[in-house]
Amino acid sequence: MAEIILGLMGGLGLFLYGMRLMSDSLEKAAGAKMRSILEFFTKTPLRGILVGTFFTAIIQSSSAATVMAVSFVNSGLMNLYQAAGVIMGANIGTTITSQLIAFNLSELAPVIIMAGIFMLMFSRKTRVQRAGEVLVGFGILFMGLTSMSSAMSVLKESPQVVNAMGSLNSHSLALVTGMAVTAVLQSSSATVGIILLLANQGLLDMRICFFIILGCNIGACVSALIAGLSGKRDAKRAALIHLFFNIIGTAIMYVVISIGLEPITHFIETISGHNPGREVANAHTLIKIVEVLMLAPFTRQIVKLTGFFVKKEETKNQDGFCLQYIGEKSVYSPTTAVFDAIQEMSRMGQLAVTNLERAMNALITLDEADIGEVYVVEKQIDFLNHEITSYLVKVNQTTLPAEDAKSIGGLFHIVNDIERIGDHAENVADAAKVRLNQKIEFSPQARAELSAMLDLVIKVTTYSLDMFAHNNLTHMQDILDLEDQVDQMEKDLQESHVLRLTRGECTAEAGMIFSDIISGLERVSDHATNIAFYLLDEDHVERQKEKREDRWKDF
Repeated sequence: MAEIILGLMGGLGLFLYGMRLMSDSLEKAAGAKMRSILEFFTKTPLRGILVGTFFTAIIQSSSAATVMAVSFVNSGLMNLYQAAGVIMGANIGTTITSQLIAFNLSELAPVIIMAGIFMLMFSRKTRVQRAGEVLVGFGILFMGLTSMSSAMSVLKESPQVVNAMGSLNSHSLALVTGMAVTAVLQSSSATVGIILLLANQGLLDMRICFFIILGCNIGACVSALIAGLSGKRDAKRAALIHLFFNIIGTAIMYVVISIGLEPITHFIETISGHNPGREVANAHTLIKIVEVLMLAPFTRQIVKLTGFFVKKEETKNQDGFCLQYIGEKSVYSPTTAVFDAIQEMSRMGQLAVTNLERAMNALITLDEADIGEVYVVEKQIDFLNHEITSYLVKVNQTTLPAEDAKSIGGLFHIVNDIERIGDHAENVADAAKVRLNQKIEFSPQARAELSAMLDLVIKVTTYSLDMFAHNNLTHMQDILDLEDQVDQMEKDLQESHVLRLTRGECTAEAGMIFSDIISGLERVSDHATNIAFYLLDEDHVERQKEKREDRWKDF
């Protein structure tokens, strides 16, 4: 008996590891593209259901699909109603695993593994290596099934095991068993795979399998609850959408199957060719499809229901600053990690640009309230710089989708560029304080020139942040042209400033402030251009530095 138990444990371990390896590899290979598909095609709950089904079927992980949907909700690209559609679709997509298991490809497992190993060892292309990992995981999964099946074939000869399986004649007990096993394994696909093997060995009757599968529905919510309930408000609500959908759907199906058990069993057996494995897989898929068809019209009601259980909250640090898209209170997923960081950095960039405008306004109007606000916002920008950098360091230590992994190095540069824009706003506020305290006057011409240069800098910075955050190449040439205009304007204004000084039209103190401000604005334009082009050209930052050094040799 000990050998049998060890065989079962080893087979289950291989099965779970193979499934995890296959799922993670598929997510890494297709994560970035699937993210784009989710963002574009989930404008309505119905589309969300279709995309959620397709996405989960591809990456073999309903948890990954749910977490990605939550990330989009936090980013403002998807509302909870659209996320609910993705979550419902994920429940259908996750049944594809049991359908694959039912085909019983165990005999081909060694060949599949060897093919994957060759791809991993002899190819340098990341995509081919990812595909190799998928094949290795797929093969290990079926080797685990073979090991469990061999052990179970012996178990069916044991009277004790047969009696134990026979004791699951209570529908409610079968449901609780499915719920408990799935909660422990944290994979409904694994539990259904075990049910499938037991049915194949004649240890479980199809009439009981229905109710164990229903229990799997609720047990499968544990992973999402663990991830979501420790997150922000929308993450909690998304986890509850998953839970409520499965509880309500399970309750309805429990009643329906209990009433029509015999005709439903006969129907499943007929369409499955009286193959026990296919019967379990088809029952799993049909139950999920029926649940989605029943509950999809009530998506809004389910979403509203979650609002009664999760109250509005906002987590801030001791200085009152908070993160919106990343941090301890956000659900982490390798597929959306870089995307979430970009959203937080875009927010940081908007704060920096607004603060620069506020500081320039304070320089002209000498508004003390604006000056004070600049310093407060600068502290928030510094907070975001520290948190985002720490987050990127952690993300860089994980395995990311290939396209996202390439961009991590550039993101470190970008967050630094945004922080430097914030520093320039603080420098302008310092100059405003000097003007205020020393009663330094600016000529009308100087004010007009500063305003004109600020307009160009704000324009190029706004275009750059849009290009960075949304990969929008519409204004790519505009950014280059505006940067050249800013560079030329900075030279022209320095020359006109020198002429005003020689003619005695402004004081030396005012001239120093003016010169420093236009130099700072020109540097802001350089930082903005770096932000725009980091994905297109990794060497752009270095070239900008060299260009800036060469330009300043002329002064």
